[in-house]
Amino acid sequence: ADQAPEERTRLPKDAVDGVIAGWVGQAFNAPNIARVAALRAGLPEKSQAVTVQNNCVSSIEAVSAAARFILAGEGELYLACGTESMSRLPYTIDGTRSAKALRSLAVVKEKWSELATSPDVAVLDSIEQGLTDPVAGINMAGCAEVSAQMHGVTREAQDEYARESFRRAVAGWNAGFYASHVVPVTEGGAALLAKDEYPFLREDLIDKPKMFAKAGAFYDNAAYPLSDFYRDFGRHVVGKEYREGDKGTVTLFNSCGRSDGASAVIVATENKAKELGLEILAELKGWGYYGNNPAHMGVAPALAAPVALKRAGVAFEDLDLIELHEPFAATVLAIFKFGREQFGHDWEAKNASGALNP
Repeated sequence: ADQAPEERTRLPKDAVDGVIAGWVGQAFNAPNIARVAALRAGLPEKSQAVTVQNNCVSSIEAVSAAARFILAGEGELYLACGTESMSRLPYTIDGTRSAKALRSLAVVKEKWSELATSPDVAVLDSIEQGLTDPVAGINMAGCAEVSAQMHGVTREAQDEYARESFRRAVAGWNAGFYASHVVPVTEGGAALLAKDEYPFLREDLIDKPKMFAKAGAFYDNAAYPLSDFYRDFGRHVVGKEYREGDKGTVTLFNSCGRSDGASAVIVATENKAKELGLEILAELKGWGYYGNNPAHMGVAPALAAPVALKRAGVAFEDLDLIELHEPFAATVLAIFKFGREQFGHDWEAKNASGALNP
């Protein structure tokens, strides 16, 4: 991903002052992946390299961080990138190395079959751990259900939104929209993966929307009914209590997939861009971040939007294009409702007009 913008713009490597990388599931085999990427891309050894982590907005944080470095006078041109490889997130062994079962790698291998029952060791799934907030004690899918219950977002509305999102993604690929800014994953000159395969795994849902109904609700099934969800997490559902007959809404089909990928963009001063003959695609006018209750993380973009808009001196209604994170249809539709109620921002109209995630 770092090399693609360099090659397409013929950017001289010595013009890059640094790399800022956003990465959520950081691994020990590439500590500070920004540094690893910079060196493997052939950038100058002297270049800065910083890896940032801010959960789902880590890539946006990388862009903001690059701008901050520039504003602080530390450089004029940075590569801001993001990466994730959820398929490689490991199962982990948690415990102190002073425990007998963990005192060396040789002992771990020798006692492998006993680790799961050891009182001093926990064998964990890092994906589930990473997607569960340690403060609120609820995972991201649970947060989506909280959003749906609080803001009255029906399953039918979520399924409809998810279908349209899949349709737009597949249509974009088929129309060649992504060809200009997606590069294949290659090895030894051969393409291992030429395009994002996930949207095409959902093509049947686009053509046969009734299939959405076949997906079971995460928090409303025989093993875990919605009443149990309210028992465990109802404290987060502000302003509503469980009523007999209420339904769970979040499913596999109206949620995002777990995926791998990387991206990069050049962030530079206007003068530096012109000096290097780079095409200026956009001007960064401002940004805004807003922390809220972790259980209500789904509506955070609605809270951050007025901060960014105020700093940029732009009105919501004047926005021609909005790229909105889509982790769950439930959270997106909750943003539509919450944003309009709290700030008068008509997200739904932007979506209907094609200005949002076209």
